[in-house]
Amino acid sequence: MKHWLALSVIVALGVTAMVVSEIRKVDVPPGPAAVLFLVADTEKELMRMPVRFTRMSDTEEIAIGDVLAKSYQSQHEEEKLASVQTVDKYLAQLGSRLAAHANRKLPYKFHYIPEKYFVNAFALPGGHVYVGQGLLALMDSEDELASVLGHEVEHIDHYHCAERMQVEQALRKLPFGELAALPIELFQAGYSKDQELEADREGTRMAVASGYSASGAIRMFEAFQRMQELVRRKANNPGEEAGDVANQTLEGYFRSHPLPSERIAQIQKMIASERWPVVAERDLPVAYIFWSNRAQELFAANKYTEAEAAALRSLKLQPDRQDALETLAKAYFSQAKFAESAETYRKILQIDGETKFAKDYAIALAADDKKSAVHQFDQWLETQSGDVTDLRATQAGLDLLAGNAGATNPMVREINRAEPDQLGELGWWYYLAGDYTQALKLLQEALQQRPGNMDWRTDLAWAQLQNKKFEDVLQSLNEGYLAGNAGPDRKMAGAVAFWLSEQKDASLRDFAIAVEAQPEWKNPKWVRALYSPLVADTVPQIAAEQERLRKLQFQRIAQP
Repeated sequence: MKHWLALSVIVALGVTAMVVSEIRKVDVPPGPAAVLFLVADTEKELMRMPVRFTRMSDTEEIAIGDVLAKSYQSQHEEEKLASVQTVDKYLAQLGSRLAAHANRKLPYKFHYIPEKYFVNAFALPGGHVYVGQGLLALMDSEDELASVLGHEVEHIDHYHCAERMQVEQALRKLPFGELAALPIELFQAGYSKDQELEADREGTRMAVASGYSASGAIRMFEAFQRMQELVRRKANNPGEEAGDVANQTLEGYFRSHPLPSERIAQIQKMIASERWPVVAERDLPVAYIFWSNRAQELFAANKYTEAEAAALRSLKLQPDRQDALETLAKAYFSQAKFAESAETYRKILQIDGETKFAKDYAIALAADDKKSAVHQFDQWLETQSGDVTDLRATQAGLDLLAGNAGATNPMVREINRAEPDQLGELGWWYYLAGDYTQALKLLQEALQQRPGNMDWRTDLAWAQLQNKKFEDVLQSLNEGYLAGNAGPDRKMAGAVAFWLSEQKDASLRDFAIAVEAQPEWKNPKWVRALYSPLVADTVPQIAAEQERLRKLQFQRIAQP
């Protein structure tokens, strides 16, 4: 009865903890360094305390930990993506398997923090364990994760979390009910060196007892060692950005934990002394999610080769993952690997069952081989049972590229009576087919119906270039610019127009901006596949002039 009464009191006090936390905040400025100073101060003061604490009961610890967890998780109350739910479920399953070997039989719960800059894991009193996306993204084996989860469980199992909470209660003279208002950062920061090494030892022992390889712990610490060296290098090099969120978090982590080399040496010694068997490490089942995320980030940074490699690693683990396939198709296309891009888009269309990527598929087919594209696209269309009327312009465009203009004319008349979307698209297909007069006509008609479509206005500028009406080109581009369309295609159209009108300075300016945003412009195969021969001839001329001026400037600097 006493236990139930204590629990009721704690829960009731926990409800007011959020209010109390606003009234009575710990006087420490935010940031990793500040938390470390607070923890260091706590440990320093602890050394002066004459007596040990009376350990709180498991029931009390669990109740306070639950309130802390609820407060922390309320900050992340957002709709969970399917991938986040997948990782959550996986962590719960693996964590439960490991926690079965803990000495204290607590209601352990495992949570995923979907923040790419959170390269950490931590535990709360009573059994809650959290793992950040940034840390999971470093792993490629389940054994590495098992060592991390075991480490955090041992912080709970050996009362490290509970003791830190009680130290704070004593030093800050907090009433018992205010413990639930302690900052979560106190538990995210590291513990004493002895406690960290103890958690390493016992956490690895727990992982081994669960059937995992101790090598997972070593490889995790080796990853930390590489990251520590990277953070140090960035911190010592003003030219590299060392002030971002990830680096600040990592700097705090490395200050608060033993050296990775020391942690590796301890586990190696345990492997030898305990004669643990050599066990093959298992793939991390959810690694495909992080490889796919990495691929998207690399693609956004215009690192197409690396994006391709990361997407392929994701697909090796999960062959039908659509977001990885999308990134792979785009990475292939940006490298002018058009056949591979078309094949990947075809796979997406088969998996998805919809026509969302049909136009991307058609463009990739056309970029690879204009003559055979319509045949391959028609083969795919025959497999579709749904409504494909929105693809009439796409099909007509591929007919044009194959030289089958006669079959296209009736479709053009039909499209003229349809929505302007298909009219504008067909205008671009005429441009690709080299019929610039018809391209101008259709794009102008489409813009009359939808004057706010700035993509069509840029397409119109490309068609106008062929007539060498450069004032019209620049007017179309300026209208797009004023409407907020300052993309690399608009900049390159301006560069070509300025170059052909012998305004080289303006041309080189726009060319540099376009290439920086879209490096594909320096790939002649990509340009020839998607733009007119005039553009394909002009872009290399601008690039050559840019390179000539760069070398000239370098020679001037190098001269004594």
